[in-house]
Amino acid sequence: MNTLHNDFCIEISLSAQQLRLIQKGRCVTTYPVATAKNGAGEMRGSECTPRGRHKIRAKIGDGQPLNAVFKARRPTGEIYTPDLGRQYPGRDWILTRILWLGGLEPGKNRYGACDTAWRYIYIHGCPDELMCDRPGSHGCIRMYNADVLALFNSIGSHTEVFIYE
Repeated sequence: MNTLHNDFCIEISLSAQQLRLIQKGRCVTTYPVATAKNGAGEMRGSECTPRGRHKIRAKIGDGQPLNAVFKARRPTGEIYTPDLGRQYPGRDWILTRILWLGGLEPGKNRYGACDTAWRYIYIHGCPDELMCDRPGSHGCIRMYNADVLALFNSIGSHTEVFIYE
C-alpha cells in the first residue's frame, strides 16, 4: 500500500451532493454523489444516509472490471449494461467497487440500531444513468463508476470519512 494513502480523508456534503477528497488539509478533487432519497439519519431501516465521523472499514472489489456487479459484497460475475438493468428493473445495483463504512461515534453511528457498518452503508458505483446529482439511494453514497474506481485507487482502508448536511 502506498503510504500517501494515509494522508487522505473524505468529506461528503449531503446538501451539495458532493464528495471531496482531502489530502493534508487541501481538497485535491471533488466528485458528484447521490445519497439517500430519505435524507439524513442513522437508524437501521430508515434508508437514510448516516451523518458524522466514519472510516473505510473495508475496500471490496480490487481487480474487478468496471461495472462489475456485486451482491452481498461479492462479485456476481455479471457486468452491468443498460440491457441487464432493463431485465432487473427493481434491483439495487452495486457496481465496480465498494467502500464499506464503519461509524466512529458510539451511540450516533456505531453500535446498536444506529451502527453504520451493520446497516451495510457503502460508497459504491451505480449505473451511471442513475446518477443525477440528487438524492436517490437507499442510504448508501452512490458514485459514477469511473469516479468510485479513481477514489478506491487513491485511498487506503481506514481512511476517515465525514458526512454532514
